[in-house]
Amino acid sequence: MNKDFHTPTLNTYIAESHHEIRPTIVVAAFEGWNDAGSAATDAVRLLLEENTYEHIATIGEDDFYDYQFSRPKTRRTAQGRMVDWPRTEIYKMALPHSAADLLVVLGVEPTFKWQSFCAQIIDVAQEHNAQAVLTLGALLADVPHTRPVPTSLSSDDPRLQEHFKIEASNYEGPSGIPTILGIEFERREIASMSLWAQLSHYVAQSPSPRVQLAFIEMLEELLPITVSDQQLRDDALAWKHGVDELAAADPDVAKYVKQLEEATDTSDLPEASGESIAREFERYLRRRGKFRPDGSGADFEI
Repeated sequence: MNKDFHTPTLNTYIAESHHEIRPTIVVAAFEGWNDAGSAATDAVRLLLEENTYEHIATIGEDDFYDYQFSRPKTRRTAQGRMVDWPRTEIYKMALPHSAADLLVVLGVEPTFKWQSFCAQIIDVAQEHNAQAVLTLGALLADVPHTRPVPTSLSSDDPRLQEHFKIEASNYEGPSGIPTILGIEFERREIASMSLWAQLSHYVAQSPSPRVQLAFIEMLEELLPITVSDQQLRDDALAWKHGVDELAAADPDVAKYVKQLEEATDTSDLPEASGESIAREFERYLRRRGKFRPDGSGADFEI
């Protein structure tokens, strides 16, 4: 840990670029199998809502989706009934005080032609000088809702492993589009990293503000951004209280939650290192608006 309490970020990872376009960091999340409780996509939507962005490209339409599986949605507007088709959008967020801008990919996991789908996204990313990519995913797991949301960060890229002191994922099996997209980026020699969060399987419905908040806190650690999250924190607390009440009303559920708590407390001893204290201190400074977005460390006001 550096003396300024600064943890590594993707911003500090980006090397000086001689490309005519400023470097970008890609952040991607998709509705579907890898978006339990809509937590990953909701976190990215909040990121967009909190910042000024430019729409860059649309990926999808009829080429990649089975509309009986990913159904279009209709809505009424002042102009009449509208149809929202499943698709993936790419936005660019300018970060003036950062070494790189963000390229945000937000959409729906495709049904068909995954390699072509990924290739189109990567083509756009390369046009905008993408130097690294971070994919988000949420999964259902045997974790209690009363404990901190488990998150994991991994990468197959040796440089990112060294920079963030992380390891490669050891998962093998069926994979979703976040994993495939990350692998395809690596095939084009663009470093990829994945961030996963776990949602208690017995409260799988969306929204899931606690898991969304966990994503936001991690994104603030990894990227040169800050997000106004007080409303999300209030929603997360209300969500937890609601689940507490539902669990207490059902003895079987209450017993099951207690078993999960005991298993979690046994396997994951509380972390009380200087590293974790400094990380929480950074979060506090960001929420107070006193952390420099360029990643230069804490800026104290007297």
